[in-house]
Amino acid sequence: MTPMPLIFAAICDIAGKVRGKAFPADQLDRRLKRGLGWTPTNVQITCFDRIAETPFGALGDLLLIPDPEAAADVTFADGRREHFIMSDITTLEGAPWDFCMRSLLKSALGRLHAVAGVHLICAFEHEFQIRSQSPTPNLAYSREGFELQRALCETLMAALKSAGLEPDSIMKEYGPNQYEVVVAPAKGVRAADEAVILRELTRSAARNLGMAATFTPIRDPASVGNGVHIHMSFVDDSGNPVTYDENGPCGMSAITDAFAAGVLKYLPSIVALTAPSVISYERLTPHRWSAAYNNLGFRDREASLRVCPVTAKDPLSIARQFNIEYRAADAAASPYLALAAVVHAGAQGIEDGLKAPAPTEEDLSLLSPEALRARGYVRLPETLEAALDAFAAEPVTRGWFPETFAAVYRAHKMAEIAHLADMDTLTRCAAYENTY
Repeated sequence: MTPMPLIFAAICDIAGKVRGKAFPADQLDRRLKRGLGWTPTNVQITCFDRIAETPFGALGDLLLIPDPEAAADVTFADGRREHFIMSDITTLEGAPWDFCMRSLLKSALGRLHAVAGVHLICAFEHEFQIRSQSPTPNLAYSREGFELQRALCETLMAALKSAGLEPDSIMKEYGPNQYEVVVAPAKGVRAADEAVILRELTRSAARNLGMAATFTPIRDPASVGNGVHIHMSFVDDSGNPVTYDENGPCGMSAITDAFAAGVLKYLPSIVALTAPSVISYERLTPHRWSAAYNNLGFRDREASLRVCPVTAKDPLSIARQFNIEYRAADAAASPYLALAAVVHAGAQGIEDGLKAPAPTEEDLSLLSPEALRARGYVRLPETLEAALDAFAAEPVTRGWFPETFAAVYRAHKMAEIAHLADMDTLTRCAAYENTY
């Protein structure tokens, strides 16, 4: 019997998990128009496959509508094919559903264009680890560490290219069995599509070679974490770069400055959406090269928002390469939701005419809370519960999303917290390693 080729219609949900339905490949044209049935309460399936308290119960029907511009079709060396298409969740009448993460991002990007006349250019930079009980020590950034996983690195980069992404670089990172993979920037929602595709194909490439990859925020609090760094720049309707101004603060244009100011102002109340696991807050601590305060850094990897260096020399190339980097995120977050939160915060900053503070140049962990507040800085929430409270307490942030979003999101995350309640930190880390 010849196997029937199937295509998987995929979404990346509140839990950052990729779920969906498969259908026969010869039905593609029909499914692009009619979609596949979906259930509202599925949004409350946590990363541990518990169903959180849900306002939908057993009622309601939705559709998954595949987007042919967001497909990945990859055949590995053993002949195994993986074919999936990122999809939107709509009502039966075709309207975007309030809890479709992809649609929430589209709304945020539409707002950014409405307030500033610009389009987002974005790249997600991912760290992951090979799951192994016996990591080889003393290989940080080393050639040997790369060579030990050359087959995986080459398989992954080939898969990314086959899926239509533009591979940039891959390297052995600092941590045990840790690697970092980077793809070229993409425009708008495509950048988040590519972040999902990259994560899925990384896991697939590892499985193809008899290994397992994890994007868990942190495997061991005594070691390093795995971050997701979101690099952002802007172009106008003609495609001209508008992120850089040689006379602006740290090289930021007026739009970039205001966008950065908005992100920094609302960062404490959006981190629940960008670093949404219980163990995310084991990583977001001082001296981890992650993010612990709502501060701007100029080429500073301890800052939550960083102005990145450029290597270009001529003015146009500098303008195209110049970007800012959001560092308080990890792969427990849906890329769509994380980016939507950041874009809304930046758009709010532009709407309100905010100005970014001067970049920090010292160790903020040495300052008292009073000294931090006097300079406009705060320590970011130190637990998921505190982050959820900060999100709930900020009406501006809640207002960026549909009316019931905050309550549903909180219920989802409280079920996740409850699942882990009786576990110690290492057991919690293992639980997340098994799901991400």
